Order: sequence, then C-alpha cells, then structure tokens
Amino acid sequence: MTLGRTYAIALNGIRGELVEVEADIAAGLPMFVLIGLPDTALGESRKRVVAAAVNAGCPLTQRKLTINLSPAALRKQGSAFDLAIAIAALAAAGDVSGESTARVVHLGELGLDGRLRPVPGILPSVVAARAAGFERVMVPAANRDEAALVDGIEVTGVASLREAAIWHGSDLEPVESVEPAVVVASEGPSEPASELDMTEVIGNDEVVDALVVAAAGGHHVSMIGPPGAGKTMLAARLPSILPDLTDQQALEVSSIRSLAGGGIGRELVRRPPFEAPHHTASPASLVSGGTSRIVPGAIVRASHGVLLLDEAAEFRAGVLDALRQPLESGSITIHRMVGTAVFPARFQLVLAANPCPCGLYGSPDEECTCTPIVRRRYLAKLSGPLLDRIDIRLTVRRLGLAALRATADSADSTESAPEAGGASAPSRSSIGLRNQVVHARAVAAERLAGTSWTRNADVPGSWMRARGRRLPPTATAALDRALERGALTMRGYDRTLRLAWTLADLDTAAAPTSHHLGAALFLRRGIA
Repeated sequence: MTLGRTYAIALNGIRGELVEVEADIAAGLPMFVLIGLPDTALGESRKRVVAAAVNAGCPLTQRKLTINLSPAALRKQGSAFDLAIAIAALAAAGDVSGESTARVVHLGELGLDGRLRPVPGILPSVVAARAAGFERVMVPAANRDEAALVDGIEVTGVASLREAAIWHGSDLEPVESVEPAVVVASEGPSEPASELDMTEVIGNDEVVDALVVAAAGGHHVSMIGPPGAGKTMLAARLPSILPDLTDQQALEVSSIRSLAGGGIGRELVRRPPFEAPHHTASPASLVSGGTSRIVPGAIVRASHGVLLLDEAAEFRAGVLDALRQPLESGSITIHRMVGTAVFPARFQLVLAANPCPCGLYGSPDEECTCTPIVRRRYLAKLSGPLLDRIDIRLTVRRLGLAALRATADSADSTESAPEAGGASAPSRSSIGLRNQVVHARAVAAERLAGTSWTRNADVPGSWMRARGRRLPPTATAALDRALERGALTMRGYDRTLRLAWTLADLDTAAAPTSHHLGAALFLRRGIA
C-alpha cells in the first residue's frame, strides 16, 4: 500500500475542523514534502517526525514521501499534527493497519526521542472529533484525563510513537521503559470552598446589594471611589456569588482554558472564571491576538465569569474602547495575517477607578489637589459609549470608625441571636447571597422559557418592548421622562428596563413596578 490516511483537528478559536492527513509514497530520491498550508511550527514537523520515527524503532520510507493536509485552503497551525503525519506515513508504508488509522483522530506533538508531548487545545479538539462522527481519538498520555472529559468518544492515551504504532497493528515489541511527558501548565481552577467570601467585606452594604443585582442579571458594573474604599475587594468577590456553570458553559470555559495552555485536571471547570489584567495591557492581550497563532485574550478567558479592570482610568483609551463591540455581541472575531478566529466573550465587566489622579476628590477628611480639568481628563478615558454599556454605576466611600464599630456590633448581635432564641439576620456570606442570585435567575429562566436567553442582560430591548410584554405607562413614567429629556439613550433605556426586571426577579414579582424602575434608574445614575 502506498497511500495512508488518518485524521487530525485544526482549531479556529475554540471550534475545530476535521483535517484529513494523507500520505503517499512514490518512486524517487528520499524526500519529505508537506503540503496543505502549514504554518512554521507545522512545517518543521518534517524533521521532528523523521527523527522520532527512527528513535522509536519504526523509521519512515527512504523513498519520496508526500503528506497532504486537506482541505488544502484551510490554514493549519501548531505541532498537534505530528502524530497524525507519522501514523499516515507508517500506514502508507504498510507498517500499520490502514483501516485502523482511518477510524481514529490523532493528536499530539512528537519529540525527537519518539515520545509524545502534550499539546494545548486537546479538549476542543476532542469535541470537534466527536462532532465529526468519530468514535475514538488518540492523544498523548499526559492529555488523556483532559480528553476523557468529553462524553461519547473513546480516548486512547499513548506515551510514544512506538506505542501508537503497536496499537494500530505493528509487529514491534513493546518498550516498557518509556516515561510519558508531563503537562507543564498553571494549576487547575480553585474549588468553591477556597474562594473569597463576602463576609470579609466590612460595611458597604448598599454596594454588596448592588453586586447581588449585577450577579442576578449579568449586568456590568463601574465603581468609583478613593483608594482604600474596597473597590477591588468587592469586585474580586463577585465571582463567589455567581451560580455554578452549566454543563455547556463548563465545557466552553474548560475549552478556553485548555486552548490557553492552562491546567484542567480530571473535572470540567465549574466555577465562573475571574480575570484582572494589569492596566498596562495591550489591546491584543485583552481581546485576543498573536503573531504565530491567535491565543485567547483576557475577555475570552473571562467568558461566563468576571473581567475586572482595576485602575480603569489608567488603561489606554484605545484598550478600553476595544471592549465596546464584545460587550454588545458577546463574541469577538479576530482577524490577523495568520488567519481568523472567533471566540466567545460573554462576561461581566467591572470597572474600578479613583475619582482623580490623587484619589481624594470627594473625601471629607482630605483635600484633593487636582484641578477640575485634570479630574475631567482623568476619567475621560472612560468614554461615553463605553459607560453607556454599564448598567450599574456605584460610588464607593471609605469606611469610617463609626461604621466600623457599627458593623462589629451588628456582627456580634447576629452571632448572639441564635443563642438567645431570636431570629438571625439574613446571611451575607457568599453562599447565602449566591442562593438569592440562583433564585432570581430561576425566575428569569422561567419567564424566558422558549427563548435562547437565560439572563436579563442578554434580552434584546425590542423583545421587552414588544406588544404584550410592554410595561404600562404608569410604571415607566420616570424612565420615559429621562429618555425625553435626553438623560438616557435608547440603549440606556433598554438597559434600565433589564435592570428593573432583575430587581423584580429578586422580589419574585410578576413584572417591574414603578418602584423597581425608580431603583433601576438610581443604580444606573450611581449610588452616592
């Protein structure tokens, strides 16, 4: 047999496309030709595959070998094609069963010693293989646990090219001394028990309540306040009150983590991710990009979780404005010379900033040294179109001694209430607040049954304002006046409606009342 065939996966974002790997052996001088639009890393696989095959004890043919990656017009990137190329070449030479290799998708990078090295993006690749109708995938032993997270497909983990060839019917003798390559990646996601907790927050009860509203509806938040007011502390605890991810969300988040080279472990990521890039971040690091291959940026890694931009006014204006399109669409399409990739980008944005460069504007005890024009210029990086996409705007103030003592007294009385037989105050722990969020989302999901939306923040304004779902004029009077005066844009009008629906869901109300709409306007204009 002079023609061998197997399959691999080419990733485009977190979506994979099936690639047929064909090997042809023809008469002529020894030559290894690789065609099918490979990138530089994939083009170098010729030397890796030849050396690995020799050191694994199954050398390739000494005739002309041509490897074709089909479809030829699809750009292929990375070293995960090494195993498929080697197996196809062995099948063309008759060293392994061609029928066996044609039924399996092969993924993995080859070392010069013939061992298989782990590669990023195994999870989305296995998902794509299952979607293409394959029943088995062969991966490096170090990626076996990650690949096994996908149901409905058999996973075979091998430590070397020799072991893979034996599995496909080669007459080679097994070598037991092969030590599998290990995954070098960041630690897996933390368990919910190790998360930060809202009980660690002292005071700022109205801001905590506003974060509960944000979590219940998936709304974006901005917090302006002096240094030490607790903005970062509050934002970092927002993920702790978000519900666990659904199966589909967990698979998507885990796929992104796999593509970014992070560790997953033996379970899918079940808690919402949290990303907090430094204010010197570039647009490419935030929205995704790269030169040799397109890697997920911070907004992609924060999908179904929280993206915190701390010291938001210190970010470059162009970086902040790059968020405007993903905030509306929930996805990001990256166009680069190396190709195009589409990533999910449905996250909750939290902006935290000081009111001015010195941070003391509005402080009752210290005097701000910034001039009015300096203060305006400082916050001007938060453009009007970006702020118009923020549903909840909060002013966070420093906690004084009186508030600190009052909080301590309240905590003492809450602890003593059960002992005295009295009623305890509602739990302000993350678990207690998360239960409120889960309840509100269940109410919203029931109302939105039959649609593709599950959170109020995702519902289009046209749907809320349609006949039969439109709120009565008596309820929307304040909102209508704000729109008429120009205090709200049409986008702001719809976002306030979504916020009012979330407040109604938290109260288990059938529909927002004028009270809910007034509270929504208050949250949108900022808590002072």
